[in-house]
Amino acid sequence: MEKTAASGPLAGIKVLELGTLIAGPFCSRMLAEFGADVIKIESPDGGDPIRQWRVLKDGTSLWWSVQSRNKKSLTLNLKDARGQEIARKLALEADIIIENYRPGILEKWSLGYEQLKAINPATIMVRLSGFGQTGPLKDQPGFGAIGESMGGLRYVSGFPDRPPLRVGISIGDSVAALHGVIGAMMALRHRDATGGRWNGQSGDALQAGQGQMIDVALYEAVFNMMESLVPEYDYAGVVRERTGGALPGIVPSNTYTTGDGENIVIAGNGDAIFKRLMLAMGRDDLANDAQLARNDGRVPRTAEIDTAIQQWCSTQTIESALKILQDADVPVGKIYSIRDMMSDPQFLARKMFEQHTFADGTPIKLPAITPKLSATPGETKWLGPTLGEHTDDVLRTLGYDEAGIAELRRDGVV
Repeated sequence: MEKTAASGPLAGIKVLELGTLIAGPFCSRMLAEFGADVIKIESPDGGDPIRQWRVLKDGTSLWWSVQSRNKKSLTLNLKDARGQEIARKLALEADIIIENYRPGILEKWSLGYEQLKAINPATIMVRLSGFGQTGPLKDQPGFGAIGESMGGLRYVSGFPDRPPLRVGISIGDSVAALHGVIGAMMALRHRDATGGRWNGQSGDALQAGQGQMIDVALYEAVFNMMESLVPEYDYAGVVRERTGGALPGIVPSNTYTTGDGENIVIAGNGDAIFKRLMLAMGRDDLANDAQLARNDGRVPRTAEIDTAIQQWCSTQTIESALKILQDADVPVGKIYSIRDMMSDPQFLARKMFEQHTFADGTPIKLPAITPKLSATPGETKWLGPTLGEHTDDVLRTLGYDEAGIAELRRDGVV
């Protein structure tokens, strides 16, 4: 059932989402989950393509129910001048605009950052794109897969004797979206510290804080996750390569196989942890080897250490290995599938699954909202809306009456 009461740390913040698929919508999803009033503009001709991605229920993606929870769906033909004018009104009223069109598209519709800022100096616009708003590649299409490749993630993913792998989720888009959220929150803080919201006036009567554009390139967001690649290459000429399940230069941290064929991740790379790990395995010789007391001494003997751990794991079941190492206070875990997660005591204790129902009464579980705020937690007020579900309501707030809305619908504007 839809809840309408404003709540959450972002209650009262108006967000306008322009764009489709993953990066921009995930960015606004997080704001919606914590109380922001998010209006998502969709094409009347089918809406966001993600509505038809992956597993479907009655023709609509189950992913949509999560990606667009708490959002309002407004259908709008942005190729029509009247649609552009409606979007412009909403943009000027918004605290934050989130868009992930190719650079230059919004400018063609008179919805660009500089165009809006000329009227409302407090405009905050998060612009997510493959390569950013400048540079020789700015006009090229750039999905998350390209960002992951150019940003360095794909190069270090997989095994050295095989082509690079990709993670089975759209990690590049999601990382970019999180950068957008962080940028939006910093820009909002700055706007409020310099005068706050625009008062809707112009000339001498104008009052507004300083807005800004947050330019997020997918490849740069991924690049920002790449730890010490730059100084290592610049200073020592080191190019980090693919290392399979191991974390290069941090030993031991790898994936091993137990005697019953299960995979287990062991992170024994802390100096004290390494000693506890070796003692738990019965390898007192390695635990007391002075050369292995620090990580820089363990790195040259990575193969020896990994072999010793694998030999021990081969004598254990997944459950016995987990118990022995957990009792020894060694960071360890099995590799979870969603089936494992759904029945895991830690997930359940932390209430990581929410029970909801679709409009037809079908029950459905969704992932809980994170992070968990102690005083103002996020909440799911409604699942992803039907296409154009809030169109009439939004248009009424802009002063359109029933006849005006009917005309827009008849002309294909909404």
